[in-house]
Amino acid sequence: MAAGLATTGLKTPIVVAICLAFDLRLVLGIEPKDIVLLVLTLVVGSIGVGSGRANITQGAVQLLLFAPFRFLTVVP
Repeated sequence: MAAGLATTGLKTPIVVAICLAFDLRLVLGIEPKDIVLLVLTLVVGSIGVGSGRANITQGAVQLLLFAPFRFLTVVP
């Protein structure tokens, strides 16, 4: 679990920053519908973190958004 967290939390943002800095094309390997769900999850997450406080409702919304993303990633 820690390795997955390290990959997502540390390596991915660094790779994205390098691609943006050197004007390289970044291929995530997921389909456009999955990218939409991922971006939506990140936006909702930033709203919860941006306010400085989160509650159980915001966590439930995150899980409800992540569930179809994960399902559509595993089952094409």
